[in-house]
Amino acid sequence: MSDQQGAAGTGETEEFAHVSVMVSEVLEYLAPKSGGRYLDGTLGLGGHSSAIFEAAGGDISLLGIDRDSLALDTAQKRLAPWGDRASFFQGSYSRFEEFMDELGWDTLDGALLDLGVSSIQLDDADRGFSFLHDGPLDMRMGASEGDAPAHRLVNKLSHAELKAIIHRLGEEPMAGRIARAIIEARSKEPIENTARLADIVEQAYPAKWRATARRHPATRTFQALRMAVNRELEELAYFLEHITERLAPGGRVVVISFHSLEDRAVKHTFRDEAKGCNCPRNVPVCRCGRVPRLKVLTKKPLTPSEEEVARNSRARSAKLRAAERLVEAA
Repeated sequence: MSDQQGAAGTGETEEFAHVSVMVSEVLEYLAPKSGGRYLDGTLGLGGHSSAIFEAAGGDISLLGIDRDSLALDTAQKRLAPWGDRASFFQGSYSRFEEFMDELGWDTLDGALLDLGVSSIQLDDADRGFSFLHDGPLDMRMGASEGDAPAHRLVNKLSHAELKAIIHRLGEEPMAGRIARAIIEARSKEPIENTARLADIVEQAYPAKWRATARRHPATRTFQALRMAVNRELEELAYFLEHITERLAPGGRVVVISFHSLEDRAVKHTFRDEAKGCNCPRNVPVCRCGRVPRLKVLTKKPLTPSEEEVARNSRARSAKLRAAERLVEAA
């Protein structure tokens, strides 16, 4: 599931006119093999999973997870040709171990995350993800999971809390001004829709900044609120902490991220798992006993080709990292 998924696709029917990001790179680093078990933790419309099935000649088992019921229904139709080789669960990918246990799976031969918000969510005004379409200020990827909608955060959080979210998750230099503008506006009337919030944020920007901005001033604020509503960094942190132990020897994990904080979390986790020992630097001999569990396959993050970005501008900020589970010494 990715906010970088676009329009037309190779080998896709009109019903699924949708391109998943960096498909060839995913297949290269995931290296799906016949008889393997694979996790697609952000199933979306099933583009990556369909490609994984095709690359392995259909002879794999797939666990597909998505928070969004509409995306899940669409993916199930798309992957119907592979019958019961594909199993589907609605929920966050951080619950992958629970779903594996339901299937009786101990380990995985590969795991994929494509982070962000899908095009069908961005383009549906009623979901409240986009400032380009007026709609209720919601932003929940899965309404059944109990997450508070964005309008509740916007209308209830203190100035300090709003500023912290917008600054940290949106990396927004105007976070303080925007938070003050939100507090002032909601004192007159609750902020319930996307168009009003976008206008409040835009007007909080200095006029000179608005005139020279390359993108809409509300971009970072909407991103920050979406990530807060769906606890995206927390979900990723849990996944990264637990995925290595559920990979079979030689199993691979591939993560596509679109945010510097997400990419940093993946980079640091892969690096630490590849290093093993986490003793302080001033300790001459390892005392922790940790051994390397991963081999990093991408020294630097891969990015989409110029051709892919030309076809799908939403792909431009994608970064892919991959790692492989090592065989532990007896």
